[in-house]
Amino acid sequence: MDYKDYYQTLGVDKTASKDQIKKAYRKLARQYHPDVNPSDAEAERKFKEINEANEVLSDDEKRQKYDQLGADWQRYQQAGAGRGGQPGGGFDWSQYTQGGGFGDDDPFGGTDFSDFFSSMFGGMGGGSARPRGGQDYQAELELTLAEAYHGGPRTLTVNGKNLRITIQPGVEDGQVIRLRDQGGPGRSGGPHGSLYITLRIRPDARYSRTGNDLTMDVPVSIYTALLGGEQTVETLSGPVKITIKPETQNGTRLRLRGKGFPVYRQAGQFGDLYLRLSLTLPQHLTEQEKSLFRQLADLRK
Repeated sequence: MDYKDYYQTLGVDKTASKDQIKKAYRKLARQYHPDVNPSDAEAERKFKEINEANEVLSDDEKRQKYDQLGADWQRYQQAGAGRGGQPGGGFDWSQYTQGGGFGDDDPFGGTDFSDFFSSMFGGMGGGSARPRGGQDYQAELELTLAEAYHGGPRTLTVNGKNLRITIQPGVEDGQVIRLRDQGGPGRSGGPHGSLYITLRIRPDARYSRTGNDLTMDVPVSIYTALLGGEQTVETLSGPVKITIKPETQNGTRLRLRGKGFPVYRQAGQFGDLYLRLSLTLPQHLTEQEKSLFRQLADLRK
C-alpha cells in the first residue's frame, strides 16, 4: 500500500491554512470535474484524488492524524507488511486506524477512497458512522454584460438536475455564488454539500468595465464636434441625450453620473458611464464639398 501525499495532491505546503487548502481544492475540482471532462478516465481519477486529499486536510482531526502518520511512515515501510497486505512487522498501525478497518458500516462509501484512506480512517467513530457533509459541486454560468447589469432568473443544469437561480444586478466576472444543500448527499445523516457557481461575463463590444464604472466610445460627426449639438446615446439603462459643446476635440471624455453598473447588493447605487468621443470624418466628398473645405482651410491660414 502506497503512502498518499495529500499536500502534494492539492499543491499546498504542509503549513497551509484551511483557507489556502479550500482555495486549492476548489481550483483543482473545477479543473478536473467530470462535467468539464466527460469520458476522461484520467481526469476522473485526479478528481477522486483531489476529493480524498480535501477530505483529510480540511478536517482538523483527520489532518492531525495524517500528519502524525507522515512522520512514522518510513518506519512503517521498514517494518514491512503482514499477510494479506496489511501492515505488520511490529509496526503499531492501530494507533492510526483506531481498531482497524470497517465492514458494512463504511461511512465513506468504500470505493470512493483509496485503501490508504480506508486503512487510516475507516475505523474512526468507534464503529458508528459519524455524520459527514456531502461533496461540494462546482459549476460555471456564462452571462452577457446586460444580463449581469439587470440580473434576474437563470436556469443551469448540474449533474443532470435543473436549477433555477436569481442573479443579483451588478455581479462581477469570476464572482462565486454558493447554493447550500445543492451539492452531493451527506453520509450517515450528514447535510448535503454546497454548489459553488462561478460567474463568467462575456466581453461586450460596446462597453469596457472597471469596477462599477463603464466606458464606451461614441462616434461624433465633425460638424457636430465643430458647431456643437445634441446626440442620443444608448446606455444599458436606456437612451440618454447628451449635449456636445462647439469645438469639441477628438478623444474628449464625458461623464454621466449614475449611468454605470449597479453596485452589487446596494439597491439604487450605480457607478458612472464615461463617454469617449471619437470624431468621424466624411467620406466620398463631392467637388463642391471639397471646394468648401478648401475655402475653410484658406480662412484658417
